[in-house]
Formats: sequence, C-alpha cells, structure tokens
Amino acid sequence: KKGKQIILNCEKLERRFALLNNGRLEEYQIERDDHEPKVGDIYLGKIINLEPSLQAAFVDIGAEKNAFLHYHEMLPGCGEMLERRGERDEEAEEEVGEESIQARRQKRQEARPGSKVGAEAQRRKKKLTVADIPSIFRPGMEILVQVVKSPISTKGARVTTDISIPGRYLVLMPYSEHIGLSTRIEGAQERDRLRKILAALELPEGMGLICRTVGEGRRSTFFKRDLDLLLDYWRKVEKEMDSRNAPALLFTEPNLVERTIRDFMTEEIEGIVVDDPAAGRQIIDTLKRFGGRKMAEKVICYNGAKPIFDQYRINDQLREVFQREVRLPGGGGICIDETEALIAIDVNSGRGRKGADQPEFILKTNLEAAEEIARQLRLRNIGGLVVLDFIDMRSARDREELFRYMKKLVKDDRAKTKVLPLSKLGLMEMTRQREHESIQDQVFNPCPYCSGTGLVKSAVTMSVEIQRRLNTVLRDRRYKDLPVRVIMHPDILARLRNEDAQLLRDIEEKYKHDLSFRADPMLHYEEFRIVDPETGVELK
Repeated sequence: KKGKQIILNCEKLERRFALLNNGRLEEYQIERDDHEPKVGDIYLGKIINLEPSLQAAFVDIGAEKNAFLHYHEMLPGCGEMLERRGERDEEAEEEVGEESIQARRQKRQEARPGSKVGAEAQRRKKKLTVADIPSIFRPGMEILVQVVKSPISTKGARVTTDISIPGRYLVLMPYSEHIGLSTRIEGAQERDRLRKILAALELPEGMGLICRTVGEGRRSTFFKRDLDLLLDYWRKVEKEMDSRNAPALLFTEPNLVERTIRDFMTEEIEGIVVDDPAAGRQIIDTLKRFGGRKMAEKVICYNGAKPIFDQYRINDQLREVFQREVRLPGGGGICIDETEALIAIDVNSGRGRKGADQPEFILKTNLEAAEEIARQLRLRNIGGLVVLDFIDMRSARDREELFRYMKKLVKDDRAKTKVLPLSKLGLMEMTRQREHESIQDQVFNPCPYCSGTGLVKSAVTMSVEIQRRLNTVLRDRRYKDLPVRVIMHPDILARLRNEDAQLLRDIEEKYKHDLSFRADPMLHYEEFRIVDPETGVELK
C-alpha cells in the first residue's frame, strides 16, 4: 500500500510498533511489561547523596539503581522543594494524621503559582544558581523528578525537576511560564494564530505550554480538551505527592498503543492496522475524541491467518536490523558497530565495481549510505556519539552536498540530532539523543561464551594452554605415580588427537606418564580440567 502506515502487533509479553512508508520499514519500537523507569515517568524520589565533584545528586526512585540528577536539572524544582521543606519541618512538630495531610494540602494550595507564597517561591527560584544547590538540598529530602533517560547498560535513569506532561496537541510544563510552539510549525500566519489560541486558554499562573507539531491547523476546542486532560493528570500527581512517601511512582507514560495515537497519528498517516480487538477499539474511541470520525475510519482490525508482521513483510526487513552489514541499492554497503564510547559506521563502495573510483559514483554511494544511515539510526534506536566514515571525496563541493543532505535526512528524526561537517580526516561526527536502550540491547543478552566480544580462543591456542598446564602438573612430585586425565570440549580434543598427537606422545615420553583424554560437550570451548580419573579430584 502507498503512503505511510502504522502496524501494531499486541501480544501478552510484548507489543511492537512499525511505521511503514510505501511498505518500507521506517521506525520500529518494542515495549515489554518490565518495571524499569521509562522516559516521562514522574517519581517522588529521595535524595541519597550530593556529589560536588560530579555536580550531581543521586536519587532513590525505587529502581534497581539510583537515578542521576545534575545540579542544573535541580533548579526548576527549587521553589517547590523550599516549600515542601517548610511543610515537612512544621509537620514534624505536630501529630501526623488526617488533619496534618489536610493542612498540608491547604498550604500547597496557597503556595501554588499565583498566590503570594507561590509568587515568593517563584522569585526565590529565579535568583537561585547551581552554587545554592548544596545549601537547599540535603540527603533524605524528598524531591519530585521526571525520567528523561531510561537506565542504559550499567547506568541508572537520568532525571530532572523540570517536569513536562505531553498530550496529543500540547505539552504542559507545571514549573515553567514558557509559552511556545514546535519549531517544525512553519508559516508566520499559522504561528500567530496558534499563539493567540494558547494565550486564550485558561492556564493556571506559573505554568507553561508548548504546542506540538500535530496542533498545526487545529481549532481551539482541540487544545482546550487537551489542556483539561493534562491539568487533570497534574492534579492527580499533586494529590499523590501529598499522600505518599518517597520513593513512589506518581505518573507513568501511556503504553505503546496510546503513545502511538498521541505521537504518530497525523493527517499523513494513511492507515493504522492492529491485530488486537481491544487495542483496536481503544484506538478508534481515542481518535474519535481527539481527531474526529474521519481519522478513526483509518483504523483496520487485522484478523488474517498470517501473523501481522509477516503479512506486511516487516519480519523480513527486521532481520537486517540486527546484522552488522547492510547492503545499499547501488552495490555498496555500511557496517555498524556499537561500542561503549560511540557508534562507528563504515561506508564501503563494494569491491571490483566498474567506475568505483569515479567521483560521481563515490558521491552517489555516499548519498545512498547517508539515507540508509539515517534510517538505521531510527530503526535500531541507537544514539550518543556517532562517527561516520564515508568514502573519501576530493571535491569540496561534493563534501558540502553530503553534509547538507545528511542534515536534511535527520531533520524529521524525533530524537534531537546534531551533525558536523566532514573533518580533515574525512569523518562525519554526529550526536543523536539517546533516551532508551537500543533495540539490540532490548532483544539480546551478551553471549555467555564470549561476553559480547564475538571472539573465543582458537583450538590451537587451547592446545598450547593444555600442553603448558600438563608440563606444570607432571613436574609436580605429588602426582608422580598418579594417572592423569584431561577433560575438554570435543572440538579441542579433535585437534589434540590429530594435528597435535605427536606433541602429546612427546610429553608422555618426557615424564614417563600415561595420559588419557575425554570430551565433554557441556564444557565451555575455553575450559578444560586435569583430574585423577579414579577420584575425579582436580590436579592443580
């Protein structure tokens, strides 16, 4: 089918999202029911310690690892924290009961932006700097934070006190007075119209709003409905904050189905196909409410015999997502290597191709590679620092064209991306915002054999190690009259019985000792044991 389509596969353990453009996979997401902190979740956390050397605090949010909160990210919530500290100190003097919670709520009402106390807190907040952080915050204090980066590898979640709650058309910012529009909304007339709509909305003082890209062309009623929903979410967060102790999850991002409607369902989407009847009904109801009947008619509930990802040839395309090498239409290819420090991507022209050294061919291959790289970054959800090694180009004009094309390709990427021109060494550097684990990290565990290196010792290396160890054991007087058996992986034994048989006979002759060998397929390729065959005791 032509145009853009969303395909949703909903299963018990996993939900999958695919965005197709003319049948070609453009974006892919997986969601599983784990209890890891997700981007957008709001927690009432407890400060564990402040690290002046890192200019950061570590916050307990109830996850496996403490969250990381930079001092700069603590400033937006400072007024709120000063206010909460005052409440806690007063509460310590009175008996904690229903009345104290009611009193606390009353104080919070007074201290909201717009009241005198709230205005004072706002004034104090504006004057505060990073240098004031250690005097305001201390270990044990409760703090309201939002996850901006999920736990990745060995690092805990990254959090901020600059809270924002996204809706379909608006983003609510409870601690900021900024009113803005998405930079992707173009046209001065439309921007002026939207600004007037935002200014007319009944927004509590001290709060801010951003109009999202999908708000373009929408009537004011859509924004009012969205704002009411967002304010309702925020009231629930405040109510939970007053009645619960840290660490506690106060607000969680909607599931993949709801996020799909909120973030992806725009006019350019031709259809949305879902294989779960309940999810289909939920999408239709939500779209009727937010997008109107015309939008809801684009939803198709799939119940074909083939799995939905097979029917739309998504599984075929997904196979390449996990491959190191991806072929390009013109015969070249790209190699993608994820490392701890950066993502390295190498562009190859394809060997022995006619005209492979021609400037026009090189530029064409590089432009093809740039297009595929932008797609692969989105598909694999990889980010951080990315270094691209394109085929060398002599012409400054060609290098400039490649740079401009790459910037254009990443413009519509929902993750913030910055691209630098080609360096003197012919490398292009770029950064891509990384909020979640990459698809590779979600789907795979490191190999128990090689621990992620992709390498195991060769049979020759293992043979050398076994002979070396035998020489050590057989020299030991304690084992002079003991029988000796070597147990190893079958592949290593094959090497010893064939190519290295004479070397082992030489060892037996040298030490006047009989050796026996056994294979154990359960042993690791790099593991072997030298034992007494009668007792099974290992000889060391």
